[in-house]
Amino acid sequence: MSFWRTYYHLIWATHRRQAWITPAMEAQLFPYLVQQAAALEVSVLAVNGWTDHIHLVVAIPPKLSVAGVVQRLKGTSAHYLNDQVQAVPSLVPHFAWQEGYGVLTIGERHCPIAVDYVQRQKEHHAAQQTNAWLERTEEEDVGPHPLGAAIDAQQTKLREGPPPIDEG
Repeated sequence: MSFWRTYYHLIWATHRRQAWITPAMEAQLFPYLVQQAAALEVSVLAVNGWTDHIHLVVAIPPKLSVAGVVQRLKGTSAHYLNDQVQAVPSLVPHFAWQEGYGVLTIGERHCPIAVDYVQRQKEHHAAQQTNAWLERTEEEDVGPHPLGAAIDAQQTKLREGPPPIDEG
């Protein structure tokens, strides 16, 4: 048996950042993502989001690639949500995720901080007190700056939409 501790903060958005993720959809989506991750032997430490994106804190075994895990979770969840449209009328007619995703590695010591951030997504967004680095989802592969390159420290302010309406 191998010893490993590989933690990641994953972020991805709805197609064109549409505000499709309602409380009714979350009730379907979040348990499904946890179930699909478990089938891959990926542990989900936290999952939450806002109307147009989701966050997960996960532990991915080294035998799996991050890209492969994200591709599976995004693909199967979009398919699942589209199949559930008949059962949950409040879902959008054709659900899709935006291309790309954000991923950050997390040390074991920092996992509780990441989990707390994800669990409090609604609070952060409602108060517009989000961490710009953790809210980015790019369509292109935007990796780290080359060593020695100047880094623009200015963080952009995210524009938030209204909080989701509780349909329950």
